[in-house]
Amino acid sequence: MALPRSIESVDVSGLTVLVRADLNVPLETGRVADDTRIRASLPTLRLLLDGGAKEVRVCSHLGRPKTEEDRAKLAIEPVRRRLRELLDDPRLTVLENTRFDPGETKNDEGFARELAEGCDLYVDDAFGSAHRAHSSTEAVARLLPAYAGLLLLDELRHLGALLGDVARPFVIVAGGAKVDDKVAVLQRLGERADTVLIGGKMAEDVRGANPFSFPVELPSDVVAAATFAADAEARVAASDAIPEGWLGLDIGPRTREVFAGHIAGAGTVFWNGPMGVFEWPAFAEGTFAVARAVADCAGFTVVGGGDSVRAVSEAGVADRISWISTGGGASLEFLEGRELPGVAVIPAEGA
Repeated sequence: MALPRSIESVDVSGLTVLVRADLNVPLETGRVADDTRIRASLPTLRLLLDGGAKEVRVCSHLGRPKTEEDRAKLAIEPVRRRLRELLDDPRLTVLENTRFDPGETKNDEGFARELAEGCDLYVDDAFGSAHRAHSSTEAVARLLPAYAGLLLLDELRHLGALLGDVARPFVIVAGGAKVDDKVAVLQRLGERADTVLIGGKMAEDVRGANPFSFPVELPSDVVAAATFAADAEARVAASDAIPEGWLGLDIGPRTREVFAGHIAGAGTVFWNGPMGVFEWPAFAEGTFAVARAVADCAGFTVVGGGDSVRAVSEAGVADRISWISTGGGASLEFLEGRELPGVAVIPAEGA
């Protein structure tokens, strides 16, 4: 895989640099609730500032603002404030939410020119938005000399490793509720995997009609709930004996042991998607059991998807995962083999 050219190869002394970062973070009561993506942007920003850049202008989208009420809630200020707490440098400027301009999602050249004005070069470090051909990810890269940031390159290297000759056994763990979003990537990776473990709502759908051309391992037991509620009456039940009208909201104890056993002996693990409604404590143990198993695995481990990333963080094992992807949908599209516009627009290294 040919990588895009790196900002590491450029002398940025005295230059004004536009950086497209992925600062699309959750907010709660006007504050950043999880700064993982902000922290992930710091190495590239520090590289530019330490390299003597005159000014570093950072732009990012935040949420999907559609109404004036959305605009009030999704202003970039809380993100700007948190970034300045982590990296306080007067040369650092954070621009307003790019999606406040209607031209952003239309890949409008006019808006791209506004972003590029006064800048000497462009750095894309937003892997999480690289699958979108937007003004700040694609059009602007045609107006300025474009380079890849450190995070973008790291994402491509680590995720790309899953597409090459992997250490075996290769185990894939998939979960969550959105089956359709993951069918294509699971089909591509699953054909190369030794074991594919599926939990969450996805397992129910696959049990009803398996869309894959390879065998998958599904839960043998679940934690079932009388209603879809955090405090619902719950009990462990065999997957084929869930009480009428009840819902399977987590994988059961036996399945946790089986899944953990497969993961423990793996040479490579890719995990995307929770095993149940882990936001509720009564139904979180299956997801956390997988998180701990992946962390304990001595092989190469990759975790992607917002819920899975949150799970390894809440389980306190994030520092024991080989690579935690910030990509979300971009990760899946890359692993599916689709071209990412935000990557394709940057000239290849050596070009």
